[in-house]
Amino acid sequence: MKTVYQTQGTCSKAIEIDVDESTGTVNSVQFIGGCAGNTCGISQLVRGMKAEDVISRLEGVRCGLKPTSCPDQLACALREIMKK
Repeated sequence: MKTVYQTQGTCSKAIEIDVDESTGTVNSVQFIGGCAGNTCGISQLVRGMKAEDVISRLEGVRCGLKPTSCPDQLACALREIMKK
């Protein structure tokens, strides 16, 4: 299932996510905007992981004094996808 999630409170504007509906495995992640090296690295690291594992590792990560971050927003997006 391919989804575009509009982020809130981060430098990235959106995240394009593809999750295999039958296995819950993250096929691909692409951040639109944000810190290119960091978001590319996150995208590479989570490929092939179960969405639930990504959520448990990234949920609550903050960027400086912001209440969220690009990794946290990815966790939020995956949580929404998994509810469907």
